Amino acid sequence: MGRFLSALALSAAITFSFGPGARAEVTAADIGAYDLANGKTVYDANCASCHATGVMGAPKTGTTRKWTSRLTQGVETMVQKSIEGYSGEYRGTKTFMPAKGGNPDLSDQEVGNAVAYMLQQVL
Repeated sequence: MGRFLSALALSAAITFSFGPGARAEVTAADIGAYDLANGKTVYDANCASCHATGVMGAPKTGTTRKWTSRLTQGVETMVQKSIEGYSGEYRGTKTFMPAKGGNPDLSDQEVGNAVAYMLQQVL
């Protein structure tokens, strides 16, 4: 019961943090097509070095407030940015995401799985 209420509270916090009429674009259903077990494996081997600590402005895995505004982009955009790489600024902090997390041997599907795994931690 406690986990359900925690999940419900988290869902409400994400939904209402966007303001009136806004909603999170990423839902649990959106990540259902990805292999989350493989995503964890890929994350542990390639992504955790930045996303577990917030290096280079990476949103920390499981830290809802760091992911909230990114959720409005939708899964496809987040996966595409992770495949192609991204540099920019987020709330005054310079950010850098190397293409495929710096591992060109990863397939696009593996990158998508890792992104979905990280999103699962805040949904």
